[in-house]
Amino acid sequence: MSQTADVLNALKKVLRARGLTYQDLAGALKLSEASVKRLFSEQTFSLQRLEDACRFLDMNLYDLTRMTRLGEDEDTTRLDLDQEKALAGNTTMLTYFYLLLTGWKPARIARKLELDGPHNTQVLARLDRLRLIELHPKNRVRLMTNRRIAWRADGPIRKLYEQEVKQDFVRSKFTGRDDALTFETAELSEAAISVLTRRLARLEREFDDLADLDMNLPPEQKRNVGLMLAMRPWTYWQILGQQFQNEIPAERLIRPNHR
Repeated sequence: MSQTADVLNALKKVLRARGLTYQDLAGALKLSEASVKRLFSEQTFSLQRLEDACRFLDMNLYDLTRMTRLGEDEDTTRLDLDQEKALAGNTTMLTYFYLLLTGWKPARIARKLELDGPHNTQVLARLDRLRLIELHPKNRVRLMTNRRIAWRADGPIRKLYEQEVKQDFVRSKFTGRDDALTFETAELSEAAISVLTRRLARLEREFDDLADLDMNLPPEQKRNVGLMLAMRPWTYWQILGQQFQNEIPAERLIRPNHR
């Protein structure tokens, strides 16, 4: 695939992520919808038109070209076991690395974690030695990983934090303006389950795409958001059966063996 096609595919992805259509883009570019469709199909966007499209989407050309490097199979990094152990053993360093992944700058992280200059540099130096970042003068950093990390299923990070994260997340009443909780149960065929699994994976990718798009926005224009996706075999009888047992006196659950 050509670089032009990569850039235009990234532009399409941004439009979808923002809930916009070719017609919306056409209005911003002062063109007809048919003309915009032709620009995409013939790959004849001029540099000026691309800049105008990016301005309409509140991004720049750098953001757009960066998205062309985010392939579905290439946007996840798996750390080696020593890297995970080092992060699991130091809460400050793990938090620092997480904030770097979400686009925070070292100076802002230092203020958030209340790190003085030497301590801040020390944490950065350790991340550099772990080959997680590349540390440059004046505490400028370049990530040596992709933004998305695939933690080992049986690794130290998930062993330490996964259960706590799950419990803390679902403990909420989900009654806030931006909260959402839906639970459904049904009998589905294997084909339907396969379709649903693919759609959940697509939603996860769209969540990551939106995070990438908003990474360079000023901090005051963003909020932290957590998304939990889950699906497993389940039936109400698992809960109702347990409640039924709890409500019946024990002596009624033990039936005498009458002969």
